[in-house]
Amino acid sequence: MNTQTPHGENAPDLSAFWMPFTANRQFKANPRLLVSAKGMYYRSADGTEVLDGCAGLWCVNAGHGREEIAQAVGRQLETLDFAPTFQMGHPLVFDFAAKLAKIAPAGMDRIFFTNSGSESVDTALKIAFAYHRARGEGQRTRVIGREKGYHGVGFGGITVGGLVNNRRVFPLLPGADHMRHTHDLARNAFAKGQPDHGAELADELDRILNLHGPETVAAVIVEPVSGSAGVLPPPKGYLEKLRATCDAYGILLIFDEVITGFGRLGAPFASQFFGITPDLMTTAKGITNGSVPMGAVFAKRAIHDTFMSGPEPLIELFHGYTYSGHPVACAAGLATLEIYEREGLLTRAASLAPKFEALLHGLREAPNVIDVRNIGLMGAVELQPRPGAAGARGYEVLVKALQKGLLVRATGDILAFSPPLIVSEAELEKLFGILSEVLKTID
Repeated sequence: MNTQTPHGENAPDLSAFWMPFTANRQFKANPRLLVSAKGMYYRSADGTEVLDGCAGLWCVNAGHGREEIAQAVGRQLETLDFAPTFQMGHPLVFDFAAKLAKIAPAGMDRIFFTNSGSESVDTALKIAFAYHRARGEGQRTRVIGREKGYHGVGFGGITVGGLVNNRRVFPLLPGADHMRHTHDLARNAFAKGQPDHGAELADELDRILNLHGPETVAAVIVEPVSGSAGVLPPPKGYLEKLRATCDAYGILLIFDEVITGFGRLGAPFASQFFGITPDLMTTAKGITNGSVPMGAVFAKRAIHDTFMSGPEPLIELFHGYTYSGHPVACAAGLATLEIYEREGLLTRAASLAPKFEALLHGLREAPNVIDVRNIGLMGAVELQPRPGAAGARGYEVLVKALQKGLLVRATGDILAFSPPLIVSEAELEKLFGILSEVLKTID
């Protein structure tokens, strides 16, 4: 792929767009532009075919350019482009919620729609606070997250999140604390699936509860598998301990499944993969195959029903968004669910995982590799940082892989992989073949 600045009359003006999570000056000096996509591949501005190794941004689970979704969106725009869901409704939003409830963990059949993962997290936190208040426990105003956690970029999300660059510039909300992370290269390097060591780190929750008093804590929020921190599967027994502790003290457990939801681990949701049901679950990304922005919070029915008391004319939860349950997003979501069901994509990762794991761990002897880890159809290769230049190796791999026709996700010196769930074994071999070649060129 030619990454030089495009020239000619069709070249875009790059100046106006303030790019998210991007070194803007670096990018605009040498832009990398994708102009079309189909199936497993993007196409760059110079015509290069680029294998998608990360499902866009963890979201295009059914592959790119699905005609069924495009047609559903087009029909919906012509039929009903927008309808409010404040004191009004439209049929699709109820249909979509009902179909989501059918694939959800048992009992989590009440759906609140949002427009992104960040909104889903802030919504779940607000539901948790309001739930305890409705039960007469309004003193529960604390939330507990985890170091290295990523829960979006709303003020609630960065407060409970644990990635320092997302937090250091911005004022945070009061009343949050954090458990230690579970990333342990000394004991768990090159683990396949869940690491053997680290379940005792769930005892951090007990320490924090003893500090603040468990009666002051509303919720604990974790990603079942940390994604943006570099694919960190939970140690064996870790999530079970968190669930037991929350149950013991009446604290809500929130799973952030924005990345792991919709088939990434080989089950519809990570909670089903691990056999642990949270009280609230945040989703987005794969809910519409990345085609239209949308998110959703799944709640246990008992939590929802707690709000359904008092005079019927009163609004039970003062929260929502103009585009909650947008009809076009619902049309995209319904079409996406039909594809997932017809092609078995919500469970397909289970059959692909062994091949994915073998190819990924085949890179452990590559230059500068200090860890390889995986679970389901998500994995990471961690590189030794260059002295005084953390992230430089990861960025170099990103650029060189793109030049060879592969899109990877670089988080500092961690390379993350989450290909669309339609990926073939031959495409997995191609993906890791390109990556192996690139790693050999990195000093």
